[in-house]
Amino acid sequence: MQGYQREGKTVKGSVEILDSRRLAGLASEGLLALSLELGLEVMRQMLEADVEAEAGPRGKHDKGRGAYRHGTERTRVVLGGEKVSVERPRVRSKGGEELPLPTLRAFQNEDPLNAALLSRLLSGVSTRKYGRTIEGLPGEMLCVSKSEASRRFGTAMEARMEEFFKRRIEGSYPAMMVDGLQLGKLTIIAALGINAKGEKRIMGIAEGGSENGEVVKALLNELIERGLDPAEPRLYVLDGGKALSKAVKDVFGKKAVIQRCQVHKKRNVLSYLPESEQANVSVALTMAYREFDYEKAKPALTQVADNLAYRYPKAADSLREGLEETLTAHRLKLPGLLRQTLSSTNAMESANSVCVGIIHRVCNFKNGAMTLRYAAAGFIEAERGFRRVKGYRQIPVLQDALLRLTDSGNWAILESA
Repeated sequence: MQGYQREGKTVKGSVEILDSRRLAGLASEGLLALSLELGLEVMRQMLEADVEAEAGPRGKHDKGRGAYRHGTERTRVVLGGEKVSVERPRVRSKGGEELPLPTLRAFQNEDPLNAALLSRLLSGVSTRKYGRTIEGLPGEMLCVSKSEASRRFGTAMEARMEEFFKRRIEGSYPAMMVDGLQLGKLTIIAALGINAKGEKRIMGIAEGGSENGEVVKALLNELIERGLDPAEPRLYVLDGGKALSKAVKDVFGKKAVIQRCQVHKKRNVLSYLPESEQANVSVALTMAYREFDYEKAKPALTQVADNLAYRYPKAADSLREGLEETLTAHRLKLPGLLRQTLSSTNAMESANSVCVGIIHRVCNFKNGAMTLRYAAAGFIEAERGFRRVKGYRQIPVLQDALLRLTDSGNWAILESA
């Protein structure tokens, strides 16, 4: 139909309906059933046109023809997210060679089927229930079983993954979040970049047994190979794992500025407290981190640690450990909304949550390749819903502060500003 519209032609008179009574009967079942049958009828007529182009009109003798009709056979064509069985004509050359029909080749292209299947599975449909989402001709659905859906999902994801893992990294990325996600027996390390416009992007993922420093280094070096500028001053927001922090510093050296996630720090401290104490300490930590000035925030946090030291020394030690790095955004004097964004790994955690939601039906990750494939699928889908971070208009403030700090290597130059 679109073809007729592009050529400025009308459909009336161009398409002959061979069985109008059957179509009239299908109309009672709804427009979709009618459309499907009409589409198949049009395909049959297109196939007949291919045959006529090779063997001439049916029933008319033609001495100059180079081929002849050779009956029919059943075959399969793609119809949305399924395959259907249809009857197609056969044509042979005078030498006995089977001749291909261009129309049949076009309708047997499996790209639309794989795309439809991938879209449904990424939307949360399980492979077991995939067939229930297909509206087609009763009794003719093929390639919708659980095993077939799983196989085609893997095939379709291979192409997506190839693009996902090799896409170039261009432009400035003044902030990056790195975090681990447990899938089965493996940990997926993901890096989320925030560019100069405040746009988020999953820059890469890697699988390992844990948040291993070597795995993180390999991931970061791979990002550099794909275009990430290692000489750009950058704020790395991490969950506090020592392996992550060390790997970032080993790869980027003095150009790396670490911000420990305040949410993770708060969670760790509260884990050492009884429930009766958690609410009060949680409020105290929140109010301290909300202080705009570093000179006020640090003493407030130190006071909380001092209050905990006698009764809950483990909680106090947890708070004091890495305390300075949880206040990096304060020391950089980032404005409110941007500070709120870059003081925690919430943006990365949100992407992790979407990823898990997409693949939560998978109960058994058989190997690393399967784990990586499903993780890539989840993060690709998560990326589709990304929005610019809060406070993105203040990113130039971050870039200027990082440049001055990494050039001088002295926090005093910022604290005196």
